[in-house]
Amino acid sequence: MEALTIIKKYTLMNALEYQGTASAKAVMGKVMGESEELRRDPKRTMQLIQEEVIKINQLNKEEQESELKKIYPEYFQEKEVKEKKELPPLPDVDHVVTRLPPEPNGLPHIGHGLSFYFNYYYARRYNGTVILRFDDTNPEKEELLYYEKMKEGITWLKIDWDKEHYESGDLPLFYDYAEKMITSGDAYICFCPQSRIKTDRYHMRECGCRKRNVSENVQLWKEMLSGTKYILRLKGDMKAPDSQMRDPTLFRVVTAPHPIQKEKYCVWPTYDFACAIEDSVLGITHVLRSNEFHTRLQNYIRDALGMRHPVIIQYSRFNVRGSPASKRQLRPLIAQGLVEGWDDIRLTTLVALKRRGIVPETIHALAKEMGLSTSEPEIDWSIIEALNRKIIDPTARRYFFVPNPIKITVEGAPSITVKLKLHPDIDYGNREITTGGVFFVPRSDIAAIKDEFRLKDLFNVRVTGKGEEIQGEFAGKEVKKDLEKIQWVTDDHVKVRVLVPHELFKEGEFNPDSLEVIEGLAEKAAGELPVGEIVQFERFGFCRIDRTGEEITACFAHR
Repeated sequence: MEALTIIKKYTLMNALEYQGTASAKAVMGKVMGESEELRRDPKRTMQLIQEEVIKINQLNKEEQESELKKIYPEYFQEKEVKEKKELPPLPDVDHVVTRLPPEPNGLPHIGHGLSFYFNYYYARRYNGTVILRFDDTNPEKEELLYYEKMKEGITWLKIDWDKEHYESGDLPLFYDYAEKMITSGDAYICFCPQSRIKTDRYHMRECGCRKRNVSENVQLWKEMLSGTKYILRLKGDMKAPDSQMRDPTLFRVVTAPHPIQKEKYCVWPTYDFACAIEDSVLGITHVLRSNEFHTRLQNYIRDALGMRHPVIIQYSRFNVRGSPASKRQLRPLIAQGLVEGWDDIRLTTLVALKRRGIVPETIHALAKEMGLSTSEPEIDWSIIEALNRKIIDPTARRYFFVPNPIKITVEGAPSITVKLKLHPDIDYGNREITTGGVFFVPRSDIAAIKDEFRLKDLFNVRVTGKGEEIQGEFAGKEVKKDLEKIQWVTDDHVKVRVLVPHELFKEGEFNPDSLEVIEGLAEKAAGELPVGEIVQFERFGFCRIDRTGEEITACFAHR
C-alpha cells in the first residue's frame, strides 16, 4: 500500500471511530508504525496527514465509509469480529454456580462492577446459578444503607441473581466449624497483645499460646463466645515465606452492633474464614476474583475441615488512571470536601459513572475488553469513553450548544426556520429553530475568524467588527468548501452549566483543577430534556442531563 493510501486509510478509520472527526496526532502514530517511508520525514508526513484530515472531516459518515471500503474493506470485517469478542471458556463446566460477594460497607465501584459481571456472565453462559451473597461479618464497618446501595448498583448494571444470602446469618455454622478446628488441633485461643503477635509473625516465632492443649482451648473458646476478648488463630506455619500463613486470626470479639443481627453475636469470623466456609457449603463451583484475595489460606482452611474447593480464577485488580476506587481512599476525599460525595463524576463508583453518562453496557464491554488479565492493567479513561461512545451514539439525540458564548448581530440576515435532525443516521424526528439576526457563538471559535465563516447548517457571515460583541453581515447561503463552520444558538435559548471531569489525581497528588465548569447556552428544545437523558451537544460532546430548571446542569461524559 503506497504512502498516501496508508495516510488516507488511517485518517478514515480514525474519523469513523470518533464521530466523523479525525485527529492528525492520532493518525500520525498509526501511520508511523506501518510505513518506513513515512517515518523518514516526520515533518512532511504530519503535513500530509493534516491535509488529508481536512478533506476527510468535510465528508459525512456515509462518504467516509464508502471511501474506506474502496481502499481497506478488511476494516469492516475486523470490526465485526472485534465486536463479537467474548471471555474465554471456563474449565470444569458440568455445573456452574457463581457468587456476587459485596461487603455492605460503601458503594460499589467499577472494580466491583467488573467482578460482578465476570461471575454473572459465566453463570448465564453455562445456564448456571448466581448467588448474591453479602459478606457481612465485620459489624464495625457495615451499615444497613449499603445493603440496598449494593443491590441498586448491581441492578443498574443489568445483572440479576437467583438466590440471596447473608453470611451474618450463618454464625452458628461458623462456630461449629471453628470448634472442629479447635478439637482437631488446627486452631488455638490466643490472648497476646497485637504488638507481640505482629513481632512474632515478623520474626517467624511461635506464640506461647500455641502450646496449649485442646481441652484448654475448648474452655477458652466458650469464654470467648461469652465476650472475653481473646482471638482464635489458625495453627499454620510460622516459618512460611508467605506471612499470611503465619497463624492468622480466624475469629475475634467485636462488640459493635451488627446492622442485621444487632447484638445477638459478639464473636465474628475474619473474611478468609467466612469466605472459605461459604464458598464450599453454598456449592460455589467457580470463583472469579481479583488476586488481592488470599486463595492459599482459604484452601488451607477447607483442607483442614475436609471441605471441597471451588475452581478459583484470579485476575489483576483493575485501576482507572488518576481515579482511586477503594473506599479507604474515597472516604477522606468526601470527608474533606474535595469531592461532592459518592456520586461525584470524577469518581469511578457506579453512581458516579451513571451520573456522568456511562451506561451499564459499557461496563460489560469493558469486562470483555480487559478479560481475566493478570498483567496489572491500568485502565485509561479513553478506553471507557471509546466503548461508551459506541453504545450511546446510536441513541443520543443531537442538540446545539455554545460554550462560553459571545453575541453576534448579523446585518441583513434572513429569517429562516431550519429543520434539524435529532440524529444524523436514525429517524428520531426533527426539531425546528427559527432564526433572526442575533446569534450566540463560541468565543474561542470566533476569535480565530478574521473575515468570513459559516453558521453551521444555516448561511455564511462576514465579520465587520469585534469587541464586547461581534458585528457581521449576511454573506449568502452558498456552501463554500474551505469556510470554517461555527456552532450557534439564537436569542431563544436556555442556559446550561456543564460539569467537566478531569483526572482526580496526577502523579499521586490531588488535582485541584479536576472539575471544570463551563457556562453556555443551548437551543430552546434542550430545555425540555428530562434528568438522566444522554444527548450529544454537537461539536462539544456527549452529556447527561443532571438537573433541570431555569438553568440546566449537565455532566460531560466524553467527546
